[in-house]
Amino acid sequence: MFVIEERFGVAESLTWEAATGALFWCDIPAGTIYALDTQSGHRRRWSLGEPVASFGLAGAGRLVVALASSIILFRLDTGGRELVATINLPPGLSRLNDGKVGPDGAFYVGSMDRSSEPEGALYRVDGTGRVDILTSGFSTSNGLAWTKDGRTMFHSDSQGKMFVDRWDFSPESGEISNRRRLREHDLANGRADGGAFDIFDTYWSAAPSCSRINRIGLDGSLLGWVDLPILKPTMPCFGGRDMRTVYVTSLDSGLPETGKDGIVSFRSDVPGLVPYVFGNRTCL
Repeated sequence: MFVIEERFGVAESLTWEAATGALFWCDIPAGTIYALDTQSGHRRRWSLGEPVASFGLAGAGRLVVALASSIILFRLDTGGRELVATINLPPGLSRLNDGKVGPDGAFYVGSMDRSSEPEGALYRVDGTGRVDILTSGFSTSNGLAWTKDGRTMFHSDSQGKMFVDRWDFSPESGEISNRRRLREHDLANGRADGGAFDIFDTYWSAAPSCSRINRIGLDGSLLGWVDLPILKPTMPCFGGRDMRTVYVTSLDSGLPETGKDGIVSFRSDVPGLVPYVFGNRTCL
């Protein structure tokens, strides 16, 4: 069902805050972050004055936010900003993109490069502002999510070769290793955009080219999908009191008629994982 029937440029970075029952998302090109109280329907809005690529929870009424080429802490009550790090993007790269807080409390964020020899990368940014490049060679870094034990990370490139990779992940150090290609250029089932894991380690992947959410196993097998009323879904996240409600954002459908844009939700048979918080190392 529709939670919000509204056209956004690129609605992304859906995040559920269990403590408040709020659903957060951003509209990337509009440079705007939204929060919806799912009980009362009250919506808040913050304009940051430049593209908001992605964000995560940071505790104490704050978000860790990826702007075009920098990472900040943003206070929701005052709008105050604190610079965490500046990402030195190679010349020609447009901006940062999909990002999430990982099991080690660091913020992981990728970049975009639509050139013939893409240099988009995946970065790790910790609470001290240290920036490490983990891997590179992407057109559009996307799809970040971790399994329940925090020891497997999924990551995709939603343009170019349109692949999904699986990595071993160290929640102690944030290091990634043992890269395996799970899916590549699967036009029949849709390119892999934003993603999320449920508690049984099934990866739920937005497929904007097929108007659905794909369910993918740890071995890369397609386990099924959920067709959606929105035309171009971008990001799923689990929420609700029992973490069994799946919310999904979308990007501009480009259609003149209404009813194909916004945020939708549906119920899952299994719960998803609670988001990690920046600066907080999770005990696994």
